[in-house]
Amino acid sequence: MKKLLPFVLICGILVMGCKENDKKNQHKTLAETVEATPLTGSNLEIIPIEHATVVLKWNDITIYIDPVGGAKFFEHVAKPDLILITDIHGDHFNLETLQELDTKRAKIMVPQAVADRIPEEFTPQIDVLHNGESKERYAINVTAVPMYNLRAEALKFHTKGRGNGYVLEMNGERLYFSGDTEDIPEMRSLKAIDKAFICMNLPYTMTEESAAAAVIAFSPKKVYPYHYRGRPNVSDVTKFKNLVKQGNSEIEVVQLDWYPNDEF
Repeated sequence: MKKLLPFVLICGILVMGCKENDKKNQHKTLAETVEATPLTGSNLEIIPIEHATVVLKWNDITIYIDPVGGAKFFEHVAKPDLILITDIHGDHFNLETLQELDTKRAKIMVPQAVADRIPEEFTPQIDVLHNGESKERYAINVTAVPMYNLRAEALKFHTKGRGNGYVLEMNGERLYFSGDTEDIPEMRSLKAIDKAFICMNLPYTMTEESAAAAVIAFSPKKVYPYHYRGRPNVSDVTKFKNLVKQGNSEIEVVQLDWYPNDEF
């Protein structure tokens, strides 16, 4: 029995090491397999990270949207050229993640409320955008659009003017990221959106019905439901998809895996 002990210990260490490597490689696998080839007619690659966090590779420009979760979530994607942050809440803005990432070459676009929470070391990289303002970086035109709550019981979550949704445009293609919002008039009035990333989670944003109604109103070519977990419920993305199809069958609903760890 004594002779077996070193062998058992070595096996145990190897197993633990394999499990740790599997954990580290989890996001690498996701990045390689989900939408990892350019979309038809576009040089755009979409890499969902988790919840509201996504990486775009667009004509050799790497864009991080709402990077949170620590640098470990971004180990297997390129360093950012452009970072967009929508709001102050922890599922959109995490200072520690920004400080852990290699952002030396990145421009960081934020609303004023986020800029107020970022230390001076980042000041040369910061572009503050208020609702309605635009800025061009790396041949990408970024416009900040409103995101806010309408329901009386939710007004405390997202006040009008504090956070930004974003419309990104390059070479005539337009992407929209809703941030945390409800079915607001500014969303319904969007024009010529090719790909829209739409939130739906209670109590913080909106229902599947509201999200679908807004999407039908501005009719993007493709819609990507994201940010669909609340506390404690998970929005019914299939229901959302069916509602969109009933309202406008030409809109393609694309469901990606925003919760690979199933623990948000």
